[in-house]
Amino acid sequence: MSAVLEAVRAVRAGRAGETALLVKKLTDAERRALLPELQDLRKELRAAPWETPAQRSYPALQVAGAMCHSGAAAAATWIAGADMRWRQAPAETLLKALADRDTGWQADVARRLAARPVSADVSFELMAGLVRRSGCEVPVTDAYVVGWVRHIGHGWGRVPLVDRLRAEPDLTPLVNGLFELSDLGEVRWLFGDGPGSWQSALAELARTGTLDRKVIVDACVARLLRGGGPTDHRVFLPLLVQLALTRGEELERVADWTALARDAVSPVAAHAQSVLAALALDGELTARQLAEASEGLLFRAEKKLVRAQLVLLGKVLTREAASTAQLLPAVAQAFGHEDTQVQERALKLVERHVKRLAEDSAAQADIADAAEQLSPALRVRAAAALGIAPASAPEVYEEVLPPAPEPFRLAPAPDSAVELAEEVSALLASDGDVAAFERALDGLARHAHRDQDALREALEPVAATRWWQPDSSGRRYAEEHFDHNRRGLLNTENGLDLILATLSGEVSTAALFAALQRGPADHDCARHGFSRVIDVRFRELAYRIRTDPQPLLLATPSWSTGLLEPGDLVDRLDAYRRLGARVGDVDFAQALLRVRREDRTAALAAAGRASELGTPEGERLARWLAAGEPALPTSDRRTSGPRVLIESGEVLDLRADFPEAFRRLGRPFSVSDAVRYCYHWGQEDHQHWLATLPESRELVAVRLVHDLSEAALDDQRGMAAALPLLAESGGVAGEATQLCVAYGLGARHPEDRLAAVDALLVLAARGQLDAARLGADLGQLVQRGAVKPSRLAESARTAVAAGANTTIWEMLRHTLPVLLADLATAGTGSSGSVRGLGELLSIAAECAERSGARGDMPHLAQAAARRGSSRLAVQARRLLAALAEEAAA
Repeated sequence: MSAVLEAVRAVRAGRAGETALLVKKLTDAERRALLPELQDLRKELRAAPWETPAQRSYPALQVAGAMCHSGAAAAATWIAGADMRWRQAPAETLLKALADRDTGWQADVARRLAARPVSADVSFELMAGLVRRSGCEVPVTDAYVVGWVRHIGHGWGRVPLVDRLRAEPDLTPLVNGLFELSDLGEVRWLFGDGPGSWQSALAELARTGTLDRKVIVDACVARLLRGGGPTDHRVFLPLLVQLALTRGEELERVADWTALARDAVSPVAAHAQSVLAALALDGELTARQLAEASEGLLFRAEKKLVRAQLVLLGKVLTREAASTAQLLPAVAQAFGHEDTQVQERALKLVERHVKRLAEDSAAQADIADAAEQLSPALRVRAAAALGIAPASAPEVYEEVLPPAPEPFRLAPAPDSAVELAEEVSALLASDGDVAAFERALDGLARHAHRDQDALREALEPVAATRWWQPDSSGRRYAEEHFDHNRRGLLNTENGLDLILATLSGEVSTAALFAALQRGPADHDCARHGFSRVIDVRFRELAYRIRTDPQPLLLATPSWSTGLLEPGDLVDRLDAYRRLGARVGDVDFAQALLRVRREDRTAALAAAGRASELGTPEGERLARWLAAGEPALPTSDRRTSGPRVLIESGEVLDLRADFPEAFRRLGRPFSVSDAVRYCYHWGQEDHQHWLATLPESRELVAVRLVHDLSEAALDDQRGMAAALPLLAESGGVAGEATQLCVAYGLGARHPEDRLAAVDALLVLAARGQLDAARLGADLGQLVQRGAVKPSRLAESARTAVAAGANTTIWEMLRHTLPVLLADLATAGTGSSGSVRGLGELLSIAAECAERSGARGDMPHLAQAAARRGSSRLAVQARRLLAALAEEAAA
């Protein structure tokens, strides 16, 4: 047993080499006795903070565990453990330690390690060493191939890459495995470009016969067809180019080029199109093959590819009249393209060659059917070219928007402490919504009041994994972190940690009381107010759990938006009265701010019931409900650099008879408050801001405007995630709400723009969108450089695809005059507010054509009168024609 203890001491000291020597001397029985000691040490290290000296034990622990496990599966699991990842033993040390195992065992371990995900970061040197020593077949897995690429890519002195690869004994299977990788993201940076790159090396090895050229070409094309990570084509496409396919090899793969031209990412599609174009111009593609390639390619969004294909089709049609019946219907596929300039190019081709189809009624019918997708003006031209009657006047347009999401009733808190613990664990593992958070908070209060010991026992597995658990020295991290002198604020995650630490006895009652009395640290940023409310709610609940548990939380919403039905609040106050429980000041204040007052009938009925309770809180609630809907403060618009911001006045309802943390929400809000840097919590708590004031979204929106401006002007990602929730919230959707949506529509990142479009559609479906104000705001923001026209155009087109033609027209009808005025002033159209104007005009024209909008637009005629065929001029003429078209009788 002394030998076992000596090995344990070596492991704890972190001496990996000495550990291997000591364990090698142990008998099988002694190794089995050592294993539980190693497992206990591993649990101890997992719970210890990262910076503790004990972490140095990991390499020796990895060696000892690998040697003590007799089974290959157990040994591989031990070696590749997640906790071993960052402090692994040297591969050579592990290989020496395992050298006495039979080759079959080593091969099994190698295969099991290679089967691990790439993220497990298993040492390639270890896997390769086990393969080499066991003589087994190389395991071509993602982990092994990625490890090999890293190993080769890091270089062997000055040896060229091609020579390093040529010296690899398992080159063929590993290169084949390279084409089978699910994603090159882990090693993409190693491939590079130029003469010394992997692509040039593989092409050279294929040229000299070291690698089978046909196999490499087939694998490369197959990988491009399969796709992969977002940047994988930057490796495989240059390789395909460097392989320099012969004309015969290109002809063998016509079907592949067709599929790539239709569906591959843009650079790959462009290459495939160029190959097909060369074959077609040399007469080596049949008309049918060219038509098949064109039909898919002409639906692509990349206008450059579509235009190039139309040019190719025009050349072939001019040269080969016999191909007209097959190619001209393919050209007509472009009639459905979203860009009307593309539609017009396709129509010109049809007009030029359609006379050849005089005897082919089937082809003419196909083209006539496709012409229904053209814009109205082009549809008339197509009818004239085809010799058919123009389409009858369309029915009066009626906009059909996606239905707005309906709020849902919150389910009661879990009746079982175990079920509640599961929900708390899920909340800590991910960002839960308001409903999940509020249910869990109410459940914690109820179970702490009902049976605190049972709650503590159910939460013990959750609490055991938290960062604030004491370490081996007994240091109480929770007491330090949640001490009242700490200046940070609690958010929804570490607030739950405070509750868990309180239940576990890791925070003293004195610290909880001091924090509650002192309140959160003050900050200059007025946006900080919502975070203060969240903070004091947690601190009050934690203190009450320790001293006077509440039977339930008054502020728990009735609805997913944060709204609380007045009847529900009266029932809860009645329960407090019957139980003789003391109402929490913070809990009651939050309940008042959530209670529904817009429904006057329900509010007045509940006010009568509340006054009959005969309690101070009942009387306060009755007065609050009888006072009517919350009043909006005065507001003013101010500018700060390119930003347009909103200032708001004082909210008197929130300035009296509320705890101090809530009063800040009623303070005036100025531009200096908006732009001042602070440590307020980020967008992950914006949904809880809205749930704090579910009937006063303007008070939230005015504090969100600056954050949303960062989504448009800076590289802030995710700031617009709260916009759909803002649209679903209650109260007036005033100028602050509309301005938030305007910034979101021009956000830098696509996911933020999509969230803004969702908000726009929700507001429109609820009849709360002020399209005129939103459009005017966007005009001002584009003019000031806060919103780029190209981003706004993308957002507008997304909304149009959802059916919002009238809504977007009403918006752009107030945006475009501002930009057209800039165009008239700039003359050449070079100013920042003018770039991208052609795309906005195109969307406006499309919406006007579909919705039947008519009328004048300031400065549009001047833009339409510009010479040339620029997108701006063409689309200005199109919009002018649509607005001037006589309404259908």
